[in-house]
Amino acid sequence: MPNFVDKTVLMDTQGINRALVRIAHEIVEKNKGLEDIVLVGIRSRGVPLSERVADALEKIEGQRPPVGVLDITLYRDDLSTLSYQPIVRPTAMPVDIDRKTIVLVDDVLYTGRTIRAALDALMDMGRPHAIQLAVLVDRGHRELPIRADYVGKNVPTSSKESVSVLVAEIDNEDKVVIREEEIIDEVAP
Repeated sequence: MPNFVDKTVLMDTQGINRALVRIAHEIVEKNKGLEDIVLVGIRSRGVPLSERVADALEKIEGQRPPVGVLDITLYRDDLSTLSYQPIVRPTAMPVDIDRKTIVLVDDVLYTGRTIRAALDALMDMGRPHAIQLAVLVDRGHRELPIRADYVGKNVPTSSKESVSVLVAEIDNEDKVVIREEEIIDEVAP
């Protein structure tokens, strides 16, 4: 397993908050309000980010949209490579998603495979009117034809880098960091 070291801090607490408030404004503008909007956070870090977007929407519009939690573990196309006993956590949808506009919320958009799995999971639950995607960071390198509707920050990265989003609710701090694979020179004896 490669070891990654922090290279650059892309966003701090204020930067993350500004991006999420901007995303909230864009959601209101694109949908002309919040009627039939449901936010759905993808586990793990998409969940607290979706709650924060809901908080911002409540401040902007005076109403809070329902917020769901989506676990995509069993929908992943790399499930057999994760572990022999993957950890499946609960999915919680506060409302019926039929005919609703779902805004999927995730931390980083990379290959698009996580979002494909989330789309499959949502379609097994019902038939939404539309599904939109909000991500804090889009780092490129798509393997599937998936594009976010709302992006906090576009960050071109190399395939040797990773983007880590830390949120206070899980990691006890807020920041977005580019990490790079550490190259260890081994000296032959």
